[in-house]
Amino acid sequence: MKVTQEERLKSLKKYVNRLTTKPGIYMMLNSNDVVIYVGKAKNLKNRVSSYFNHNKTTSKTEAILEKIHKIEFTITQTEREALILENSLIKEHKPKFNVLLKDSKSYPFIEVSISDKYPKVAFHRGKKNHSKAKYFGPYPNVNAVRSTISQLQKIFQLRNCDQSFFKNRSRPCLQHQIKRCSAPCVGLIKEEDYSFSVSQAMEYLKGNNQNIVNQLIEKMDESSSLQDYEKALIFRDQISSLKVIQAHQYADGGKPINLDAISLTRKTDIFCIAVLFIRAGRILGSRTFFPVKTKFADESEVLESFLTQYYLMHEPPKEILIDQKLKSQKIIQETFSSVKGIKIAIKNNYRSQRAKWMDMAKINSKESLSMKLLSTVSNQAQLIKLTNTLRIDETLTNIECFDVSHTMGEKCMASCVAFNVEGLNKKNYRRFNITGIKPGDDYAAIYQAVTRHYSRLLKENKTLPELIVIDGGKGQLSSASNALKELGLGHIKRLGIAKGETRKNGNEKIFYNNNKTPLSIENNSSAMFLLQNIRDEAHRFAITGHRSKKRKTLLKSDLESIVGIGPLKKKNLMQQFGGLQELKRASVEDLMTVNGINKELALRVYRSLNT
Repeated sequence: MKVTQEERLKSLKKYVNRLTTKPGIYMMLNSNDVVIYVGKAKNLKNRVSSYFNHNKTTSKTEAILEKIHKIEFTITQTEREALILENSLIKEHKPKFNVLLKDSKSYPFIEVSISDKYPKVAFHRGKKNHSKAKYFGPYPNVNAVRSTISQLQKIFQLRNCDQSFFKNRSRPCLQHQIKRCSAPCVGLIKEEDYSFSVSQAMEYLKGNNQNIVNQLIEKMDESSSLQDYEKALIFRDQISSLKVIQAHQYADGGKPINLDAISLTRKTDIFCIAVLFIRAGRILGSRTFFPVKTKFADESEVLESFLTQYYLMHEPPKEILIDQKLKSQKIIQETFSSVKGIKIAIKNNYRSQRAKWMDMAKINSKESLSMKLLSTVSNQAQLIKLTNTLRIDETLTNIECFDVSHTMGEKCMASCVAFNVEGLNKKNYRRFNITGIKPGDDYAAIYQAVTRHYSRLLKENKTLPELIVIDGGKGQLSSASNALKELGLGHIKRLGIAKGETRKNGNEKIFYNNNKTPLSIENNSSAMFLLQNIRDEAHRFAITGHRSKKRKTLLKSDLESIVGIGPLKKKNLMQQFGGLQELKRASVEDLMTVNGINKELALRVYRSLNT
């Protein structure tokens, strides 16, 4: 006997009435035992009961009640514990009705290896070892880190090379010649002088610029009094460089403030969150996020979800500015402080310089959302135009394109790129090492790539595209069609885009399905423009993968072709120098420091790589 929705909700309501009044989290599951919503509560009974109050139902509540078949709960001692557990379960289950943050990347930091005799300053992403290094950041992107490291090298001339490279130098490298490193590897700077430069660099990263300038002035005067004018000149140049940088940086009364300014903008059902990173009183840059599964959410829910998911995963600054007051603001602030072990303040009331920073975050949020909407509208328009051109009944939403790259048939690699209403969907990009075919057989390569790709999608029950584009003519398209038919996917539309005689954009021939006559598509139409863009992206992705594969093969052949260099010696050389370019720069004396490399063999390697 089938249970009606009314009977099911009535049964659930009785169950909810017996719930505890303690804090905890609740999970709502559908008929397949899939979690569709996770929530936290200060009082479980009151919070979950509110879903069954027909006088206060929202569109989101109605949608959840329509799907809900079971409720599970976990009691916690405090509301803070409930918040942390809620965040973990959302990340684990990715429920349909919870707002989700799409941010899989860890943020880059600057690492100073204080455990080394001569510390290096380097880019770092991932797990941190605080016993061996100091970390500064996070930075919004890699470019911000690279730019800061470049400034540190120009001003303080600190090394950024790997330890293996550093230990095996017998003469200064190029970085010293262009005045980016003081060459501690070959003893061109005293240990105490290098340590002073490291301490100054860390003060710079903390934002204590004026302290640095004062200390450098003292050092300059001291060197001048000792008539060491060369060293005094170095200090003078450092002071000058710092003054130039200071003139381009924002400050707040000279205080080294660390904070994030967060602004949320909404248009229709799309939300954009912009985070402006302020570290040591300086703007490091900004980053924008577009949360998903926000159909039934309001601004407050989206911002709360962002804060908890983002800062329980990343390291928060001591101050977080937001552009609206939240109901759970206090408990979120207390949870962050408890979990991270430092006092963290979330503020929605501020003035002076903080207000200016928030204005910048708001501008970034609004502009980023406008660009996103324009891009989405443009993508939709192109997909509609292509749909109409190909006379397909339903509007295309998902396209995939294949291409093949090789060198005279060798080291063959195929690529698959994806496109949807959001644009190029890079998380669905794939590369395939093509093996077991006759060299130069593009038809067999396309057949193998298509078979492997869609066999996996079918096995994993993944979404299939409505249109498959092949970079090639009738032969490549026929191979793809045969592969699809064998997989039972012959119904999927497919298209081949063949280059014309001049192999330039605008002269392509478009073959659709199994038609022998090419389609007539205007060269300046948005449909043709879309096909060309997808084809070019597939070609780029294939050729970069092919070049990477070729470089690895060349490196292996370059070394192992040298008499006396086998797999073990090659491994030792690679571990010591890191790559072919570093090996080419190495002197005979450098090569002789590697285990198993005598002078005769070092000379042979040097001559082979530098001929």
